[in-house]
Amino acid sequence: MIAPLPDRARVVIIGGGVIGCSIAYHLAHLGWTDVVLLERDRLTSGTTWHAAGLMTCFGSTSETSTGIRLYSRELYARLEQETGLSTGFRPVGLIEAAADADRLEEYRRVATFQRHLGLEVEEISPTEMSELFPWARTDDLLAGFHVPGDGRVNPVDVTMSLAKGARQLGVRIIEGARVIDVTTTAQGLVERVTGVVVSTGSTTENGSTTENGSTTENGSTSEGTETIECEYVVNCTGMWARELGARNGLVIPNQAAEHYYLITDTIEGLDPNAPVFEDPAAHGYYREEGGGMMVGLFEPTAAAWQVEGIPRDFSFGTLPPDWDRMAPFLETAMARVPVTLEAGVRTFFCGPESFTPDLAPAVGEAPGIRNYFVAAGMNSVGILSAGGLGRVMAHWITTGRPDVDVTGFNVDRFRPDQADDSYRAARTTEILGTVYAPHTPGKQLRTARNRLLSPLHDRLVAAGGFQREVSGWEGFDWFAGPGVTPVAEPTWGRAPWFEQWEAEHRAVREGVGLMDMSFMAKFLVKGPGVGTALDRVSAGAVDGPPETITYTQWLDADGRIEADLTVSKLSEDRFLVVASDTAHGHALSWLRSHLAEADCAEATVTDITGDLAQLNVQGPRSRELLATLTDTDLGNEAFGFRTIRSIELAGVEILCARITYLGELGYELFVPAASALEVYDALMDAGAAYDLRLVGLKALSSLRMEKAYRDHGHDIDNTDCPLEAGLGFAIDWAKPDFLGRDAVLARKEANAAAGGLSRRLVQVRVCDPEPLLFHAETLYRDGVLVGYLRAGSYGWTLGGAVGLAMVEGQGGPVTPDWVAGGHWEVDIAGTRHEAEVSLRPLYDPTSARIKV
Repeated sequence: MIAPLPDRARVVIIGGGVIGCSIAYHLAHLGWTDVVLLERDRLTSGTTWHAAGLMTCFGSTSETSTGIRLYSRELYARLEQETGLSTGFRPVGLIEAAADADRLEEYRRVATFQRHLGLEVEEISPTEMSELFPWARTDDLLAGFHVPGDGRVNPVDVTMSLAKGARQLGVRIIEGARVIDVTTTAQGLVERVTGVVVSTGSTTENGSTTENGSTTENGSTSEGTETIECEYVVNCTGMWARELGARNGLVIPNQAAEHYYLITDTIEGLDPNAPVFEDPAAHGYYREEGGGMMVGLFEPTAAAWQVEGIPRDFSFGTLPPDWDRMAPFLETAMARVPVTLEAGVRTFFCGPESFTPDLAPAVGEAPGIRNYFVAAGMNSVGILSAGGLGRVMAHWITTGRPDVDVTGFNVDRFRPDQADDSYRAARTTEILGTVYAPHTPGKQLRTARNRLLSPLHDRLVAAGGFQREVSGWEGFDWFAGPGVTPVAEPTWGRAPWFEQWEAEHRAVREGVGLMDMSFMAKFLVKGPGVGTALDRVSAGAVDGPPETITYTQWLDADGRIEADLTVSKLSEDRFLVVASDTAHGHALSWLRSHLAEADCAEATVTDITGDLAQLNVQGPRSRELLATLTDTDLGNEAFGFRTIRSIELAGVEILCARITYLGELGYELFVPAASALEVYDALMDAGAAYDLRLVGLKALSSLRMEKAYRDHGHDIDNTDCPLEAGLGFAIDWAKPDFLGRDAVLARKEANAAAGGLSRRLVQVRVCDPEPLLFHAETLYRDGVLVGYLRAGSYGWTLGGAVGLAMVEGQGGPVTPDWVAGGHWEVDIAGTRHEAEVSLRPLYDPTSARIKV
């Protein structure tokens, strides 16, 4: 029998693993103690109990991930003092081995970035590695990275200590309580949480209870239930999260996979305080355990487990190991630490761990259901993330907003097709191995591909397009030419295909290029009053004259950026919203949620992404080319910048938008998917006279980066104010009201009084034309570290690598004089290079070229 259930609670947390207990603990510390945590069996059952217990921070170029891990490490070190229960944290240190040149380059970049965030890490030689961890063979390694503050914890002890800390502040934790449903009520275009339904056992027809729910001779059984009313629900059910979420129509595509480690017999002389040793190239991590050596594995070819659904009663079970599949990987891992080959094997463990399709956690408020939060899909880093993630989630729940960048983690990023059994089964075989794979630029996943295709896909393949996954779509990075098979190897340096990239870039700058952007998110919003509602959601004035495009941001109540997109008014009650592919789910969820708040009862929001192909014709000669295919006057007077209008092009009615993301005169053509090939062929035929060139996504990146155009989720995120991001020009201050106005206006006034903003997004160009920028390179002003690159590319027109960085003003405002008065350097893998930094775009700062 389970303990008596309360009738109601403010928050119900479902799942008693380390994540659920951490969220309960942090909610309680924020004063929310009317919290009930429900665990279907016992705390730690599922996956927490068998975790390897690593507490390591090294390896991420995400500020959010690094911050979460650093906080977790600090929390586990002090938690015993509060609760009286040890977490087992031992800061024995970490050594990360670099076995090849790609990993060495990556780790040098990572180390530079993470030092900026406060992680103590140093590069050490193979000899120094051997001195710290003498059991490993290091003669063939290039270097190691030593983090003395990292170490190990006991996963069960961490969970129990967090649970006790939560209980001490009033949280109720009830074991043996299985949640079978979350109840909601309709609220306009969205739902709102009202409660959870808990199984109280199975009853026979005469009402008696059976222990296991089996059918008795007297008839069939039915499940007894009780409902707890609540305002908030947090789905922390680990590998069951997908199935529970699906009951409410949510997509949480985490999938369990077999995960292995072994523990050897006792090894004489093995120091229990030896550091954790990781060699990703050998698929292994190593640490002392009970006098023996634990050898953990992240094999490159994995196996999904129970794709059709996780057994309801699986708790502290193990899985039968697949010796044949694992033997080669195990041999490679053990060869790195030869003593493991000589010692006997005490335990060869196989248990389930769940992974998401992109190896990022699934967290945040679920799309379409207010106050339904998710924290699942930890990708085998749940223990080392739990402390920090619990803090982030508690803040998000209690304030309604996260205080860290969550654009890459938000659960609303997932697509319905990712929940398909076939997708999860295929992707899981590959994704587990990427935990230890090198992150060399150009690396991409190969499983579960060719699912979302542009109507032009076959034409672009025939043109020699090099394919790349773009939020589930097949995009094209660059074009080798008709009949040529494109080839590219991942590299941190220059590659032969850079010639094609440069040519495509220059075609847009000097002539005309054609780019397929059909993967862009497109939403048709219509109905009485939608213009007023969209104006309330948007910082810009979007409800002006028809046939007008407005570039705008959507802000939260604190004036932080939730979306960066265009809203086009097609007619009085009909609008087109266009967002990036990465923002698809979040923009749609935000739109529906806030239209519901505006009480637009007759409003409809239709996702028309797949209905319209998007062909971008960009460059100084774009108007000349299009004029040969339409009778519509495209001149400045008749069709000015930011005009959108239905026209006939090559005999097909399309929506033509004069807008650019590349910094040149240009047009975005929204074409019915069924007519896309007809329009494409007409453009290519007519374009021959204008040297029209197909342009890929590498050129998109370099062209927009030269113009310092922002990309939400890459160089701006939900922690940024539009003023800091240099987007104040897109705000209509004359509007009496829009979401976030009061907060951003107060910030504007405060910054004016202080003489400027204390942090700003700046453009960076490396003066030396050889080095390349990618992401997370650190930036120095007069020798002082002031920020890091959020995104980077190469500026073929500007003659050097370019990027966008958020910088802090060293105690004062970031002004044009402050920027111009400093000596700037960017650190690339440990070497500093002189840089040019600007608050204005280095290419065409007055935007004269786009308005010709």
